[in-house]
Amino acid sequence: MAMGILFGVLGGLVVVLVVVLTRRGRSTTEHAEGLRIEERARLQASQDRVSYNAWAVHNAPPNQSDAYRRRG
Repeated sequence: MAMGILFGVLGGLVVVLVVVLTRRGRSTTEHAEGLRIEERARLQASQDRVSYNAWAVHNAPPNQSDAYRRRG
């Protein structure tokens, strides 16, 4: 009985999430300014993926711009 209630609640949550996600839809930007903002955000995300990948973060020596300082 308890398992049936558990699966019923989980199934209900799945149905609610599916309905919410399908109703949202993907809105497109129609104005030039919005397109420029999206382009800048896309370029910034691309630069961030390159700058902050595992190799760049973990295999570079610390420099003056790093957030931490060695206390000696």
